[in-house]
Amino acid sequence: MKKQFLAIGASAIVLFGAAACGGDDAKGDDGHSGGMASHGMSASPSAPAAQGHNEHDVTFAQMMIPHHRQAVEMSEVVLAGSKNPQVRKLAEQIRNAQDPEIQTMSGWLKQWGAGSGDMGGMAGMHHEMPGMMGAKDMAAFGRLKGAALDRRFLTMMIEHHQGAVTMAGTEQAKGSYPQAKALADSIIKAQQAEIATMRGLLKSRS
Repeated sequence: MKKQFLAIGASAIVLFGAAACGGDDAKGDDGHSGGMASHGMSASPSAPAAQGHNEHDVTFAQMMIPHHRQAVEMSEVVLAGSKNPQVRKLAEQIRNAQDPEIQTMSGWLKQWGAGSGDMGGMAGMHHEMPGMMGAKDMAAFGRLKGAALDRRFLTMMIEHHQGAVTMAGTEQAKGSYPQAKALADSIIKAQQAEIATMRGLLKSRS
């Protein structure tokens, strides 16, 4: 019986010591729990960062907003002065697509605390936007009527769309905000298709 008691006591001591060591191993040098729990805490801040934006996303939105606004303005001129159903349909399509995109990009800039993209606050950037028409070009365009208006709209909008495709390509290559990159992809696909349509309309009138 004495030997059995000693064996049980020794076993208890070994088990207690193992439990104590296990408790120490579960803590770091500062006494906080280690292991998987610490990895979970350190990983969580990086998840939002992966969805963040960078300076190229801001520039894309700030430049594309006035670019889109000019396209909408050109479309409104055509809807007011053209009698060609194909050209009018295209102008309406452009206006209806780009108006909501302006609102979307304006929302991003507000969320990011960046400038609104209004040309008044972007002095010097107008000439940096591919395909943008100058004030004189827009004034002359607004005075056209009929077939002359249709032809000028198509030629100007092809150049304008090509500029937008270039800007969207830069966003795809350098941006990081997923929604902005998705919009850039949508712009490229839609406007390349419209360029093909406009070239076809011009060819049919030559």
